[in-house]
Amino acid sequence: MELNKVKILDLYCGGGGASMGLHRAGFEVVGIDINPQPNYPFTFIQGNALEADLSGYDAIWASPPCQIYTKKPGNWGRDRKHERQSPHYQTHPDLVEPTRELLEASGMPYIIENVVGAPLDAALLLCGTMFGLNILKHRIFEANFDLGFAPATCNHHKDVYNPWSGKGRSAQKFREAQGTPWLPSSGGASRKSGYTGDVSNAIPPAYSEHIGNILRENIGRNHND
Repeated sequence: MELNKVKILDLYCGGGGASMGLHRAGFEVVGIDINPQPNYPFTFIQGNALEADLSGYDAIWASPPCQIYTKKPGNWGRDRKHERQSPHYQTHPDLVEPTRELLEASGMPYIIENVVGAPLDAALLLCGTMFGLNILKHRIFEANFDLGFAPATCNHHKDVYNPWSGKGRSAQKFREAQGTPWLPSSGGASRKSGYTGDVSNAIPPAYSEHIGNILRENIGRNHND
């Protein structure tokens, strides 16, 4: 295997925020999602991530649906602060554990990404401000290799863009702050129908690029052993 031909599968790829960062880290990326993703920028397979053919890949990234683990802000306008505490608990799937089982059985290097509050054995938390991005967006990461340390500390000064609350928010500001200019902003009926390929569900590509660089070094060391 040539290191510059490392191939990674992005499970639950959505619109491709994580995939873009992995691409920038030098991976050949293929995404799979149960929903159509017309804005996904790489090779796409529509299908059930838990039934994916994992053969032919060198590593796997997975971002199981986060809604069930997401803590809602106080001004959300609903009767819950956390999906798991809601009588509507079953409206979103709880897929971290079956995803982990799939990845562990593969024997390949893997990363699982999700929101703070998800049941991950998280070794790393990343925020946009750690990469000089003007956005407050925390995500946690689990992997079966050493993820190292965050590149910097969070810097939540008053001017950092908060996509979830505050005045002056817009889809364009969100896209620019996150570094995902190709993604639309969807809500309401689109979210209820299961569409996941929007700017809210994506992570900043800087996160996966950072982890992707660490993963490539890990694969390189294992290849040379």
